[in-house]
Amino acid sequence: MKAIDGRYPIPRLIITGLAAGLLSGLFGIGGGTVIVPLLTLWIGMDHKVAAGTSITAMLPTALVGVTSYALRGNINWLVALALALGITVGAQLGSRLLDRLPLNVVKGAFVAFLLAVVVTLWFVIPVRDSPFHMTWLSFLLLILTGLLTGVIAGPIGVGGGAIVVPAMMFFFGIGDLVARGSSLLMMIPGSISGTVANTKRGNVNVRAGLIVGLAASVCVPFSSYLAGVFTPFQGNVLFSAYLLFVAGQMIWRAYRESKGKGR
Repeated sequence: MKAIDGRYPIPRLIITGLAAGLLSGLFGIGGGTVIVPLLTLWIGMDHKVAAGTSITAMLPTALVGVTSYALRGNINWLVALALALGITVGAQLGSRLLDRLPLNVVKGAFVAFLLAVVVTLWFVIPVRDSPFHMTWLSFLLLILTGLLTGVIAGPIGVGGGAIVVPAMMFFFGIGDLVARGSSLLMMIPGSISGTVANTKRGNVNVRAGLIVGLAASVCVPFSSYLAGVFTPFQGNVLFSAYLLFVAGQMIWRAYRESKGKGR
């Protein structure tokens, strides 16, 4: 479905946002892993613009998600600060990569990213109430994690939660709910930084991003409550199954497009 003067059908954008909000609160992600595929496969948006639009949509989503997690005491503010310092710079670098990389490379990187996260989830053993003690070394390592996340997340259109949540649990031993809440807080400056950079390069539809983001915000309080209902293992299983489904859809679409070109 093509846009007219950059305008896409509002009902589909709202449905995209609702789906993203459900996953955002449940898994502590920005929702880019569902926003980008739906914007490209279902709505017909250019993949680079979809990636930039997804970053914009994460701002209202993350704001509501942070509030929901904070009310339950599931945010480590120092962890989130360190990650935010890194991702604010990384998002600028990631935006430059999005502007310069060929479209097929961006699509391939997105699918590879999804599959890498699935593999990581099966090596991460979530612990709900794991204590975490900040040191100067861990603070610097978290900044580096945020920086790398911003560089990787920019070209593929995700907020970085699917990267930093497993990293916080696996490398830093942070509990799963605190990791998700801190991840959402990190995305706020990352989304602002990425949106500013993508707007300058024309790789974002701000109107569509705000519609998706506001719709997503409606679901986040409910889905963040569900995050505490499922056990950490159940959450990992559900998240990995979802990512496999998305990756499979994108691989199938690429296969069909390649067959069409070969005729």
